[in-house]
Amino acid sequence: MQTTRRLALQVIGLILLLGGSLQAARPARLLADFPQTGIILINDDGPCVLYDVWVASSPAQRSRGLMFVEELGTYEGMIFLYRQPASIAMWMKNTLIPLDMLFILGNQRILNIAENTTPLSTDTIYSEAPVQMVLELPGGSAKRWNFNADDWILFNENPANLNQPLAQ
Repeated sequence: MQTTRRLALQVIGLILLLGGSLQAARPARLLADFPQTGIILINDDGPCVLYDVWVASSPAQRSRGLMFVEELGTYEGMIFLYRQPASIAMWMKNTLIPLDMLFILGNQRILNIAENTTPLSTDTIYSEAPVQMVLELPGGSAKRWNFNADDWILFNENPANLNQPLAQ
């Protein structure tokens, strides 16, 4: 009886311990078909910050984005890449977590930021002018690291061969 009880407590402890790991793995499982890269955000008023991001460059990937992802790590996000500069409209439909959206020009400078977007909202969030990228980060990241318009990003490696035309 003692052995059975001890084993049961150990199994429960293991389940609780792994529960956090399984939760953290959830984005990786949902986004397994997205390539990943590193992005460094650089600003004049604070530290440079390295993010591991999933890359959404095809129409299907951009359409799905971070939908149904329940949690992002502090240094995780998604970058949406567009072949040509375009006025971008985003929404939070089926997105379960607040995000900061950084609208980025082709020269890798941040044009504008939509902070702490509302989960599940169908309100439209616009770029202020044509951009080629949108970087989604956990809500509060822009404020935490003091990211502003005119700060810039640097790719750790070339996602989706940026010198090549991206899928439309």
